[in-house]
Amino acid sequence: MSDHNTPHTLHLDAEALYGNLLTSIRRIVTPETTLVGVWSGGAWLAERLNVDLGLKTPHGVISSALHRDDYSSRGMSATKDATHLPFEVEGRHILLIDDVLYTGRTTRAVINELFDFGRPASVTLAVLVDRGGRQLPIEPALSAARITLPANERVSLDRTPDGRFQFHFERV
Repeated sequence: MSDHNTPHTLHLDAEALYGNLLTSIRRIVTPETTLVGVWSGGAWLAERLNVDLGLKTPHGVISSALHRDDYSSRGMSATKDATHLPFEVEGRHILLIDDVLYTGRTTRAVINELFDFGRPASVTLAVLVDRGGRQLPIEPALSAARITLPANERVSLDRTPDGRFQFHFERV
């Protein structure tokens, strides 16, 4: 018998999925590509991908806080998740990295934030997990896994103290 307060336990091996994402990204990345990770799980992924791919340009971190369409109900996030782009955005080929793609609203918000810093030549989206349920016409160019979860369950990426990835599931 299942506990109705416990989310469905879908087993996802975050490290294996990371390896799949790395392999896929390696095929499309060029010397002109700059990684930008969505705070927080996407930022962790971009940081590790940047090292594993041996990219020369530092990766960036982008926050959706200032451009969210639910700002009035969520409020301002902590300042630690502020956008940090240590490069010129104008004319750059951006590979936007996120951990989980769901409705598309966070992606829309971070693209708006990105354009506050300049007009990139291109923006490509890569995600570790695509859970479907889109509310906006946003699709990733790459995803390591596609899953289906009930609307009242959330999956997010966690990082252990030694830097390994794992997923966290919760009922909302």
